Amino acid sequence: MVRASCTLQFQALRVRRQQDLAGRMDLGVSSIGRNSEAQISHLALDIGGTLVKLVYFSRNKELLKNDEVQSSAKVSERNHSILQGRLHFAKFETSKIDDCIAFINGKQPGSQHPKDLDSDKIVVKATGGGAYKFADLFKEKLDFCLNKEDEMDCLVAGANFLLKAVHQEAFTYIGGQKEFVQINQTDLYPYLLVNIGSGVSMIKVDGNGKFERVSGTSLGGGTFWGLGRLLTKCNSFDELLELSHQGNNRVVDMLVGDIFGGIDYAKVGLSSTAIASSFGKAISASKILEDYKPEDLARSLLRLISNNIGQIAYLTALRFGLKRIFFGGFFIRGHSYTMDTISVAVHYWSKGEAQAMFLRYEGFLGALGAFASYNKQGLDNFIQLMQQDPKHKPEFDSTASEGEADEYASIDCSVYID
Repeated sequence: MVRASCTLQFQALRVRRQQDLAGRMDLGVSSIGRNSEAQISHLALDIGGTLVKLVYFSRNKELLKNDEVQSSAKVSERNHSILQGRLHFAKFETSKIDDCIAFINGKQPGSQHPKDLDSDKIVVKATGGGAYKFADLFKEKLDFCLNKEDEMDCLVAGANFLLKAVHQEAFTYIGGQKEFVQINQTDLYPYLLVNIGSGVSMIKVDGNGKFERVSGTSLGGGTFWGLGRLLTKCNSFDELLELSHQGNNRVVDMLVGDIFGGIDYAKVGLSSTAIASSFGKAISASKILEDYKPEDLARSLLRLISNNIGQIAYLTALRFGLKRIFFGGFFIRGHSYTMDTISVAVHYWSKGEAQAMFLRYEGFLGALGAFASYNKQGLDNFIQLMQQDPKHKPEFDSTASEGEADEYASIDCSVYID
């Protein structure tokens, strides 16, 4: 088994941010090619009900020179050998778990990957319910032992890691305006972490390893995808999100103005454009499902889920006196309308006293936490120093073909091995 201390240095991330006509922010990727022969030396998985998220380190000796690493990072006085390479983020739909397994198999986990001392099998850190559900499948197909880590432990560890180590990780988004938030590490705790996966967990975080799941809701990403598929016949979560860009929820939702003849209900502070009843106009006996445009249904459904999450999140924060609310999970995916809806809900219910904050690496909290848990196997001092140019942003790869991993980002880094 590898005994190591690990320093990850974020740098040299080439970025291009794109924005389509619907206002969605697409983030493109800078990564080694999919056919690269670089070996994986550490891999971690977060296998959820809807998506499989991967974080893995691939060796690439040409990325950083030893003197560059030494000049930009303060390392331990002990002698180290250096693995230079890149930290990658990728995802698959859980329903395509075989594609995920094929992808990992093609990456050829190398000799530096931790192994079980008794069986000499490769040990992979994994979290999420799928770490139990698919353990036998990974053993059969890849001869891997999945070392299971607690899901909540990993979510919190991943969030703390990002908020402390990654420059400009958190941001607000409202009215089409994105603003990065400066995090005061001495005043980070407590905060509310709202993780939106298939369902939603709301976690009060008081420090490293100190947290409590205080609320949640079953109306999450799985609800959006499940109902959306039934209503629109979309074949993927991303297709459903893309469809929602084109829709008009006012065709489906009953607004305050529909009830009050086009005027505000000023006495209680409700504008005429506020939603009085999601899908309320669908009660019309003269219309059937086929009379509604799929894009309008998708838009209304996205608004329903996002509004509900935003409201519950703020009320939970209010209950515990929490000032900071961070939203994560792959439901968001940098989607401008989703973030704006959640932000408006938090702003409305807090009367402007609270704001929603989002994370750039939102969908990989659990996988990052599982990756960091290699610390228990000798990766002590997991993050000693990380630096990232403020101009750099993570990127999203829109070029992945069907059946391939969707590589979300990759980060140049170095791992110091004892």
